[in-house]
Amino acid sequence: MSALRPDAVPATRPTVVAFDVNETLLDLAPVRAALVELGQPADLLPAVFSRTLLTGFAAATAGTWCRFREAFDAALAQGTDLGDADRSRVADTFLELAPHPDVEPALRRLVQAGVRVVTLTHGSPGVAEAGLERGGVSPLVERSLSSEVIRAWKPAREVYLWAAGVCDVEPARLALVASHGWDVHGALRAGLTAAWFPRSERTYPAVYDPAALVAGDLAGAVDALLALPPA
Repeated sequence: MSALRPDAVPATRPTVVAFDVNETLLDLAPVRAALVELGQPADLLPAVFSRTLLTGFAAATAGTWCRFREAFDAALAQGTDLGDADRSRVADTFLELAPHPDVEPALRRLVQAGVRVVTLTHGSPGVAEAGLERGGVSPLVERSLSSEVIRAWKPAREVYLWAAGVCDVEPARLALVASHGWDVHGALRAGLTAAWFPRSERTYPAVYDPAALVAGDLAGAVDALLALPPA
């Protein structure tokens, strides 16, 4: 089920849909399991993941930059007593991620409708590709984009505009689908269409720009994008 927010700017059907990767497409369960194997609490991952984002956002906002893996390592060092080798072992499990069960049918629906599909992450290059390959959905994805290429983190405007340029479309013809409100907010501010649905977040934050589309799940987000009128 999906709905157009009453205060949202009308959007048109996108030519390309970019998907966020971590949590949105790929399940972080292997990272959680690695932490548990090292004696960490089962509920630690959300705090570590949030601090990873905070570290990356803060560095970018202050005018510096770090890689996702470096930010993740810093978050682990702050929140655990794990040594260097164990922290590296946990970080390596990002290459073991696999798609959520609802990902393959959602991507296939877009491709069958003639919409191009890409991924857009500030995560480490190779993570999206490995996860998509593991889930057997790589043929449905045209390309995987990591903003490490331009030394930036979402939700910086430049990331979304760079993605539009790489895909050779106007920003208005590029849509972002994410389960993170901050990512949708950044895409909207860059002139993209954006759709949010819940995974770890239960509601779209009211302090952000209204999401053009709010759905109850990933399938609903895709259906809502395909239901938009043509340009």
